[in-house]
Amino acid sequence: DTVRELSGPECRDYPLSSAGAAWRMKTLHLMRHAKSSWSAAPRDDHQRDLNARGRRDAPRMGRALAARMPAQAVHCSSARRARQTLQGLCAGWPALDAQPHVIDPALYTFDGGALFEWLQSVQIDGDALFVLGHNPALTDLCNQLVGRPALDNLPTAGYLCLDIDINRWSDCAQGLATLRSWQFPRDLP
Repeated sequence: DTVRELSGPECRDYPLSSAGAAWRMKTLHLMRHAKSSWSAAPRDDHQRDLNARGRRDAPRMGRALAARMPAQAVHCSSARRARQTLQGLCAGWPALDAQPHVIDPALYTFDGGALFEWLQSVQIDGDALFVLGHNPALTDLCNQLVGRPALDNLPTAGYLCLDIDINRWSDCAQGLATLRSWQFPRDLP
């Protein structure tokens, strides 16, 4: 038996557990910050700004993502380039600006293992989570969750959508996800 969920942008069927409760699928949205500048001597890596391409691509990706999915809360790295990417996304996707934005220093990581642990410890009740962060952590996390090398490199301002066959974020484990879709700035008109 299955339960059909009719809310949201698409219908999904969820198998019923033996107790009759619907099994929930989680959706993980991953996005890498837009292209940053290496030319202006940064005070430190955490303080690097977006370059011209990054400032152009973030709103373009915002418009593209607005056409794909409803606006939702975003968990964002505390790095300046990630926060500027979020601002650019909101410029292209005004409904996103009205959503909560969580600036989390723990997301300023390049380590996929640390990001995996963060995901397992996240305390939210929703079925979707949007994370804006850094590489190689995002690419490594995607490949860990899918259980195989599904992606060589998530480009700057690149977006991934994964479906994860779990009830709670703490249940995340290697090989439980499917890479459902992606959007890269180079593919935009």
